[in-house]
Amino acid sequence: EITRRRFLGTAATLGAGAAATPAVASPPVHPPGWTGTARVEKIATTCEMCFWRCGVLASVSGGKVVRVEGNPDHPQSQGRLCARGNAGTGLLYDPDRLKTPLLRTGARGEGRFKPVGWDEALDFLAGRLVKLREEHGPESVAFFPHGNGARFFATLMRAYGTPNSAEPSFAQCRGPREVGYSLTFGQGLGSPEPVDLEEARLVVLIGSHLGENVFTSQITAFATGLARGAKLIAVDPRFSTAASKADWWLPIRPGTDIALLLAWMNVLIAEGLYDSEYIKTYAAGFDRLAGHVREFTPEWAEPITEIPAGKIRETARAMGKAKPAVAVHPGRHVTWYGDDTQRARAMAILTALLGSWGRKGGLFLPTPISRGSFDLPDFPDSKRGRADGAGTRFPLAVEELGVTNGLIDATLSGDPYPIKAWIVYGQNMLESIPQPARTIEAIGKLDLMVVVDVLPVDQIRYADLVLPEATYLERYDPPTIVESAKRPFIAVRSPACEPLFESKPGWWIAKELAKRLKLEAFFPWETPEQHLETILAPTGIGVRELVSRGAVVFPGKPYLEDRPPVERSFDTASGKIELYSEALAKIGADPLPRYTPPVEPPRGFLRLIYGRAPVHSFARTQNNEALSALMPENEVWLHVSVARDWGVTGGQRIVLENAEGVKSSAVRVKVTEGIRTDCAYLVHGFGQRSRALRRAFGRGASDNSLMSRVSVDPLTGGTGMRVNFVRAAKA
Repeated sequence: EITRRRFLGTAATLGAGAAATPAVASPPVHPPGWTGTARVEKIATTCEMCFWRCGVLASVSGGKVVRVEGNPDHPQSQGRLCARGNAGTGLLYDPDRLKTPLLRTGARGEGRFKPVGWDEALDFLAGRLVKLREEHGPESVAFFPHGNGARFFATLMRAYGTPNSAEPSFAQCRGPREVGYSLTFGQGLGSPEPVDLEEARLVVLIGSHLGENVFTSQITAFATGLARGAKLIAVDPRFSTAASKADWWLPIRPGTDIALLLAWMNVLIAEGLYDSEYIKTYAAGFDRLAGHVREFTPEWAEPITEIPAGKIRETARAMGKAKPAVAVHPGRHVTWYGDDTQRARAMAILTALLGSWGRKGGLFLPTPISRGSFDLPDFPDSKRGRADGAGTRFPLAVEELGVTNGLIDATLSGDPYPIKAWIVYGQNMLESIPQPARTIEAIGKLDLMVVVDVLPVDQIRYADLVLPEATYLERYDPPTIVESAKRPFIAVRSPACEPLFESKPGWWIAKELAKRLKLEAFFPWETPEQHLETILAPTGIGVRELVSRGAVVFPGKPYLEDRPPVERSFDTASGKIELYSEALAKIGADPLPRYTPPVEPPRGFLRLIYGRAPVHSFARTQNNEALSALMPENEVWLHVSVARDWGVTGGQRIVLENAEGVKSSAVRVKVTEGIRTDCAYLVHGFGQRSRALRRAFGRGASDNSLMSRVSVDPLTGGTGMRVNFVRAAKA
């Protein structure tokens, strides 16, 4: 087994002589260096407190991480970390961490386990997987990954023979967005989103909570753009942090965003404010689009959106004036109402009309980076195909990412074939996927459930086997290769200290399991150095350089003007931006976006909307000592008039009940004028029910527990979740 010190050996020697020189005579370089009177190694690595993966320097003294700070060599975060990143040691040294492999001894849901060694745990898992493959076929095992480290397990699952892998980043987050933009421009957006916020003259946010959903580099670029004079349009039913900075806050009626987008297109075309030269050069289908939006005037949209027609026209003209430097942010979590792929299409078409795709101040283009690959055996082909409906029931779902809810459906129904086992990595399915009661029901039908995680989150109560993974500060993960940046880069996650307790890095777990399954040929490397060296080979970057710096940057070509004409085509059937989508027409879907009314709240109920907080990531950080102190629980936002009608006051605790009778835990009320009267708002990730998380247990209310219904996007399978309604209930 490779140790942290062996992996970092070459990098740790850099500047060793400088460490003996007094800091006053020669400022210390990293690594190593000094902090106060303590000698430290500064290990360059990558944060995983959220999935933005900022650059980190971990100061290590005596084998212990004493501090984390931003890495100034990282091209995006540039030495900055958010509150979550600064609290990374709180995860590393969380006393509630999973410490040893656990085998279930009680009934599912009781949370009773016995600790076992790694050999016993992996032998047990390998034996069960062999039996499942023999009796039910490899497709009977479903994999639910999330995060960068999941790639080792993804290789293992493909080698095992199952095509059934699905992560919530597609069906519960970004999937409809990626498909909508791909249909229009021939490529998706990736992560981080290539939004040129710092160069924009006008930024348009549609339900994007920048300032609350804090991604360090993006929020820095956003602040830079505003400081340089960019105007801001914030479309949101709630007066978010971003809305508080806006020149125009449009408190839209929820679910009517497509109507607003169509009305904006109407004004841009009718008044000749669109970028006609750009459209003539790069786009196809303009005449059909112009005819389509002719009837969708601001006056048509006003009663639908409840935004005055004059305000719609005013903001459309502001976009036309600022073009092409208009950054229409595509959003990140976009699964709202079930028409989400078409809403993404409408946003992409608006971006095209403004001439903003591939232009400074709009959305910039990715720059490819070469990467090495391994000489692996052929992965086995599945004779039965996927079970989640990707490519069939959901014709535009990306098969490589999968449809989580489709796999849950198959587990419940046995159609198209039975799913007998789940392996879950790096996510809490009871908080990341809506309709948790259905998830629990599906778990009850399994022969085997395995969870690989760092913390004892809710779902481990239902697991047969729990495998404790090392935290991101204790492990190597595959390098992060970011092409969707102005200057593309490669960053590495290096272990800063040895794994605590009996936890193990994910690469080690996957390799050891592969040996037991006789699949070791799919892991033809012995150490992280060898793995990294192979991937880096075509780049000309050495392992020593990347490990010592943490990230290496390459030249970028972010704008169309940076590229010769031959490189300015689009990966669509026509080779142009497709305003009218022939691909959608061929499958019987609307080739141009249309507005469909959302489901209305029942009488006496409010629409439940939700979002993020700057100091928490999903449901991952509520047990962190520092972050819990900053925000121990969430609140439910209610409009002043609603609170008066409900007879509640600010600070009072109430229970929320959804339209299906599901009740939340008690949650404090925040009374405000900064939300529409037909909405209630919760920050996501609270109300956790695992007693093993001693700081997070029972604090606040879970929005996910109240999501009993979804509106499924027929094109991608995305679960629209803003179709749930709540009212106050008796505790």
